[in-house]
Amino acid sequence: MVEGLIGRKIGMTQTFDETGNVIPVTVIKAGPCTVIQKKTKEKDGYSALQLGFVEEMGNKRPSKPLIGHYSKSGIPPAKVLREFRFREQEEVKEGDQFFVDIFQVGDRVCVIGTSKGKGFAGVIKRWGFHGGKKSHGSMFHRAPGSIGASAFPSRVEKGKKLPGQMGNERVTVKNLTVIEADRDNNLLMIKGAVPGASGVYLMIKKADFRPEEPKPERTKPEPLKPESPEAEPPKAEKPEPESKEAEQPAPEEAKSEKPEEGKPVEEKTEKSKPEESKPEKLEPEQEKVEPLESDQVEPEADRSEPEQPKDEPSKPPDSEPTPPQPAKEKKKE
Repeated sequence: MVEGLIGRKIGMTQTFDETGNVIPVTVIKAGPCTVIQKKTKEKDGYSALQLGFVEEMGNKRPSKPLIGHYSKSGIPPAKVLREFRFREQEEVKEGDQFFVDIFQVGDRVCVIGTSKGKGFAGVIKRWGFHGGKKSHGSMFHRAPGSIGASAFPSRVEKGKKLPGQMGNERVTVKNLTVIEADRDNNLLMIKGAVPGASGVYLMIKKADFRPEEPKPERTKPEPLKPESPEAEPPKAEKPEPESKEAEQPAPEEAKSEKPEEGKPVEEKTEKSKPEESKPEKLEPEQEKVEPLESDQVEPEADRSEPEQPKDEPSKPPDSEPTPPQPAKEKKKE
C-alpha cells in the first residue's frame, strides 16, 4: 500500500449529510498514478515509490533522458512526479497503478500544495500589524515602524516581520476528512479548503500512514523490562532474612564454643557437654583444697592450674585434681 496520490484541484462545492447539514468540500481529481521508479535502501539509501500523475495532456516536449526514464513504466512522460512512502512487504513494481480507492470515507488526510500568490504586500496585510491612527496629523498610518536598535546589535535581526512577497509558498493542511471517493471518475471529495487555486497540483497523504518497518514498535514490553528488575530484588531479599533466621541458632552454639578457639568444631561440640556438667563438681573440690594450701603454695597452684586446661583439655576431670596433691605433700615433708 502506498502513502498517498497526486491530484489536481478542480474547485469547491457543498454537500449535505444525513441530517441535512451543509458540508463545504473540495473536489480533487486524484489518480490514477503509475509507478515510474521503485527506490530501495540498497541502491538509493531509502525506500520510496516515484509516482507519475496520468493525464490526457502529458509533457509535450520531453527530453531523451526523461523518455528513457518513463520507458519501464509504459506510459508517456507526465508533467508531475512525486515520491511517496510504501510498505515494503507488498510486492510493487514499475508500471503498477494506484487509484483513488486507497482512501476510505472518514479517513484523515494531509493535503500539500502551493498557496495563491498575492504579490508584494505590506506589514498590515502580510502580518496583520495594527497600524497607526487614521486621524489627521498622525503622520503614522501603515508603516512598519522601528525595526531594531542602533547601539546594539546595530543590525536587523533575522526573521523580522517586514513587507515582502506574500503567498506562492508550499503549504500543508492537516487532518482533513474524506467525504467521498469516486473510483469511476477518479474524484476525491475532502471537507474544507485546500491550498492553491483551481487547477493546482496537490499531494494527498494519509495522516495515519505508517510503513511496516517502524511497526515493530509493538515491542512495547521494553517499558515492562524495568519493572522486572524491580520485582527481582525483593525476591533476592526474601532469602536473606531466611538465612539470617537459620543462622541465629548458630551464634548460641558459638558462644559456648568461643572459649575454646583454634580447635576443630567436632571436638568443641563433644567437649562442651561434659564441661557444663563437671564445673559443678570441681567447685566444691577447689574450696576444700584452698584452705589446706599455704600462702606460698597458692601462687604455684594458680600457675599450674591454667597450664593444665591448655595442655590437657581431653583428660577426664578426675585426673585434674590428683597431680597437685602429691606435689603439696612433698613440699610439706
